[in-house]
Amino acid sequence: MGERTKYPPGAFSWTDLMTPDQQAAKAFYCELFGWEATESLAGDGGVYSIMSVGGRHVAAISPQPQRQLDAGVPPAWNSYITVQSADDALARAERLGGTVHAPAFDAFGAGRVGVVQDPQGAFFLVWEPKAHIGAGLVNATGALAWNDLISPDPEAAARFYGELFSWVVEPLEGIEPPYWIIANTDGSLNGGIGGAMPPGSPPSWLVYFAVDDADAGLERVLELGGAHVSGPEQTGPGRVAVVRDPQGAVLALYAGPLDP
Repeated sequence: MGERTKYPPGAFSWTDLMTPDQQAAKAFYCELFGWEATESLAGDGGVYSIMSVGGRHVAAISPQPQRQLDAGVPPAWNSYITVQSADDALARAERLGGTVHAPAFDAFGAGRVGVVQDPQGAFFLVWEPKAHIGAGLVNATGALAWNDLISPDPEAAARFYGELFSWVVEPLEGIEPPYWIIANTDGSLNGGIGGAMPPGSPPSWLVYFAVDDADAGLERVLELGGAHVSGPEQTGPGRVAVVRDPQGAVLALYAGPLDP
């Protein structure tokens, strides 16, 4: 059971969903993963729904900002990466060719956060923790288990993130299509980088949630009104299905061995 009380810099530590229908999304994910929701007030009178498994925070669901809706931005799961200083990380990302879409700001005392687009186009968030470290539970059923970058130029992406977070990014031998494994500064596995699949997919970080059975998980997604994207298929030691929730956000279901 991957209980956490802190994260080292460079670790994926949180994920949240921005969706056009918060209540419908909450109902879907509570049925799919057995999550329990706690409501927290957010800016502009909105509500940030923090989702828990066994009393430990695992993710959140929030309304999609109107400016995103007006621009036709699809709903998406966001990947947060812990840093010592959000301001310093954003400045470094810009020097390395990234684009800062939201300068660092304080999130109601929980932490300091900023939004970055990498040079190939994928978005991620940097998180400087204060009252909120991120997920209290990872690598467990219903919790965040992995993060994959889908990029049109994996080697350039590996250089960018390696310099930004001091990640060690190395290719897996004999894998087609090519795939790179990310190790954090403490040596822990931290995610992966692969080429865009299917061709033409927008660059993005794909969030994986652990399930007991990927095939049964896919069936449940379809029963609840979601859609099939790919899989289930054997990927390394586990089995993975990629799905869309009823509002259109993409996520992956992973069944297999989990790190502590």
